[in-house]
Amino acid sequence: MAQGLTHLNGKGEAHIVDIGDKAVTRRRAVAQAVLSGRAETIATILGGGLKKGDALAVARIAGIMAAKKTSDLIPLCHPIPLTKVSVDIAGDTETSICVLASAETTGQTGVEMEALIAASTAALTLYDMAKAIDRAMVISDLCLVEKSGGKSGDFRRDI
Repeated sequence: MAQGLTHLNGKGEAHIVDIGDKAVTRRRAVAQAVLSGRAETIATILGGGLKKGDALAVARIAGIMAAKKTSDLIPLCHPIPLTKVSVDIAGDTETSICVLASAETTGQTGVEMEALIAASTAALTLYDMAKAIDRAMVISDLCLVEKSGGKSGDFRRDI
Protein backbone atom coordinates (compact mmCIF):
# COMPACT_ATOMS: atom_id res chain seq x y z
CA MET A 1 0.00 0.00 0.00
CA ALA A 2 1.36 3.42 -0.98
CA GLN A 3 2.13 5.91 1.76
CA GLY A 4 -0.16 8.96 1.90
CA LEU A 5 0.99 12.37 0.73
CA THR A 6 2.65 14.04 3.71
CA HIS A 7 1.98 17.61 2.55
CA LEU A 8 -1.81 17.15 2.72
CA ASN A 9 -3.74 17.35 5.98
CA GLY A 10 -6.86 15.34 6.82
CA LYS A 11 -9.00 17.73 4.76
CA GLY A 12 -6.74 17.43 1.71
CA GLU A 13 -5.30 20.91 2.18
CA ALA A 14 -1.63 21.65 1.54
CA HIS A 15 0.47 22.32 4.64
CA ILE A 16 4.07 22.18 5.75
CA VAL A 17 4.92 18.93 7.52
CA ASP A 18 5.65 19.04 11.26
CA ILE A 19 9.17 17.66 11.63
CA GLY A 20 9.54 18.54 15.32
CA ASP A 21 9.40 14.93 16.52
CA LYS A 22 11.62 13.48 13.77
CA ALA A 23 15.07 12.22 14.69
CA VAL A 24 18.11 14.28 13.82
CA THR A 25 20.18 12.17 11.42
CA ARG A 26 22.86 12.71 8.81
CA ARG A 27 21.15 13.04 5.44
CA ARG A 28 22.52 13.16 1.91
CA ALA A 29 20.99 13.33 -1.55
CA VAL A 30 22.43 13.30 -5.07
CA ALA A 31 20.53 14.50 -8.14
CA GLN A 32 21.39 14.78 -11.81
CA ALA A 33 20.40 16.81 -14.84
CA VAL A 34 21.64 16.36 -18.40
CA LEU A 35 22.22 19.18 -20.89
CA SER A 36 22.25 18.05 -24.53
CA GLY A 37 23.27 20.08 -27.55
CA ARG A 38 25.32 20.04 -30.71
CA ALA A 39 28.78 18.50 -30.33
CA GLU A 40 30.37 21.88 -31.06
CA THR A 41 28.33 23.52 -28.32
CA ILE A 42 29.23 20.91 -25.72
CA ALA A 43 32.91 21.14 -26.66
CA THR A 44 32.81 24.94 -26.39
CA ILE A 45 31.18 24.80 -22.94
CA LEU A 46 33.61 22.17 -21.64
CA GLY A 47 36.59 23.91 -23.23
CA GLY A 48 35.85 27.29 -21.67
CA GLY A 49 35.34 29.00 -25.01
CA LEU A 50 32.15 30.95 -24.28
CA LYS A 51 32.20 34.75 -24.52
CA LYS A 52 30.36 35.01 -21.18
CA GLY A 53 33.25 33.32 -19.37
CA ASP A 54 33.85 30.07 -17.52
CA ALA A 55 30.42 28.45 -17.75
CA LEU A 56 31.39 25.49 -15.57
CA ALA A 57 32.51 27.66 -12.66
CA VAL A 58 29.47 29.91 -12.92
CA ALA A 59 27.10 26.91 -13.11
CA ARG A 60 28.71 25.29 -10.04
CA ILE A 61 28.28 28.46 -8.00
CA ALA A 62 24.71 28.95 -9.29
CA GLY A 63 23.81 25.40 -8.25
CA ILE A 64 25.26 25.88 -4.77
CA MET A 65 23.49 29.22 -4.33
CA ALA A 66 20.20 27.74 -5.52
CA ALA A 67 20.40 24.82 -3.06
CA LYS A 68 20.64 27.37 -0.24
CA LYS A 69 17.45 29.06 -1.51
CA THR A 70 15.32 25.93 -2.00
CA SER A 71 12.77 26.80 0.69
CA ASP A 72 12.26 30.18 -1.01
CA LEU A 73 11.42 28.44 -4.30
CA ILE A 74 9.44 25.36 -3.21
CA PRO A 75 6.58 26.51 -0.98
CA LEU A 76 6.36 23.56 1.43
CA CYS A 77 10.09 22.90 1.90
CA HIS A 78 11.62 23.63 5.29
CA PRO A 79 14.67 25.89 5.43
CA ILE A 80 17.53 23.47 6.04
CA PRO A 81 20.98 24.19 7.48
CA LEU A 82 23.09 22.62 4.77
CA THR A 83 26.43 21.21 5.84
CA LYS A 84 27.69 20.61 2.31
CA VAL A 85 26.64 21.20 -1.29
CA SER A 86 28.69 20.19 -4.31
CA VAL A 87 28.06 20.39 -8.03
CA ASP A 88 30.11 18.31 -10.45
CA ILE A 89 29.86 18.93 -14.17
CA ALA A 90 31.40 16.65 -16.78
CA GLY A 91 31.04 15.64 -20.40
CA ASP A 92 28.75 12.64 -20.63
CA THR A 93 28.79 12.01 -24.38
CA GLU A 94 29.95 14.08 -27.33
CA THR A 95 26.58 15.83 -27.27
CA SER A 96 25.75 15.97 -23.56
CA ILE A 97 26.94 17.20 -20.20
CA CYS A 98 25.94 15.56 -16.92
CA VAL A 99 25.43 17.71 -13.83
CA LEU A 100 25.60 15.83 -10.51
CA ALA A 101 24.67 17.79 -7.40
CA SER A 102 24.85 16.57 -3.83
CA ALA A 103 23.47 18.15 -0.68
CA GLU A 104 24.08 17.14 2.93
CA THR A 105 22.71 18.09 6.33
CA THR A 106 22.39 16.82 9.84
CA GLY A 107 18.78 17.46 10.60
CA GLN A 108 15.18 16.34 10.78
CA THR A 109 14.25 16.33 7.10
CA GLY A 110 15.88 15.28 3.85
CA VAL A 111 17.78 17.24 1.24
CA GLU A 112 16.39 15.73 -1.95
CA MET A 113 14.84 19.00 -3.10
CA GLU A 114 18.08 20.91 -2.43
CA ALA A 115 20.03 18.47 -4.63
CA LEU A 116 17.38 18.64 -7.38
CA ILE A 117 17.30 22.45 -7.31
CA ALA A 118 21.12 22.57 -7.47
CA ALA A 119 21.31 20.20 -10.46
CA SER A 120 18.54 21.93 -12.40
CA THR A 121 19.87 25.43 -11.72
CA ALA A 122 23.40 24.48 -12.77
CA ALA A 123 22.02 23.00 -16.02
CA LEU A 124 19.89 26.11 -16.61
CA THR A 125 22.95 28.28 -16.06
CA LEU A 126 24.90 26.31 -18.67
CA TYR A 127 21.98 26.79 -21.07
CA ASP A 128 21.89 30.53 -20.35
CA MET A 129 25.61 30.92 -20.94
CA ALA A 130 25.57 28.99 -24.24
CA LYS A 131 22.16 29.91 -25.70
CA ALA A 132 23.74 32.45 -28.05
CA ILE A 133 25.40 29.60 -29.95
CA ASP A 134 22.73 26.86 -29.55
CA ARG A 135 19.15 27.66 -28.58
CA ALA A 136 18.11 24.07 -29.37
CA MET A 137 19.85 22.65 -26.28
CA VAL A 138 17.67 20.44 -24.10
CA ILE A 139 17.77 19.86 -20.35
CA SER A 140 16.52 16.39 -19.44
CA ASP A 141 16.77 13.50 -17.01
CA LEU A 142 16.40 15.60 -13.87
CA CYS A 143 16.08 12.99 -11.15
CA LEU A 144 17.09 11.89 -7.70
CA VAL A 145 20.02 9.51 -8.05
CA GLU A 146 20.40 8.52 -4.42
CA LYS A 147 19.52 9.51 -0.87
CA SER A 148 20.54 8.32 2.55
CA GLY A 149 19.41 8.98 6.09
CA GLY A 150 16.07 9.49 7.71
CA LYS A 151 13.19 7.18 8.54
CA SER A 152 12.53 6.15 4.93
CA GLY A 153 16.07 4.80 4.61
CA ASP A 154 18.32 4.69 1.60
CA PHE A 155 17.41 4.93 -2.08
CA ARG A 156 19.59 4.39 -5.14
CA ARG A 157 18.38 4.70 -8.74
CA ASP A 158 19.74 2.22 -11.24
CA ILE A 159 21.06 4.39 -14.07
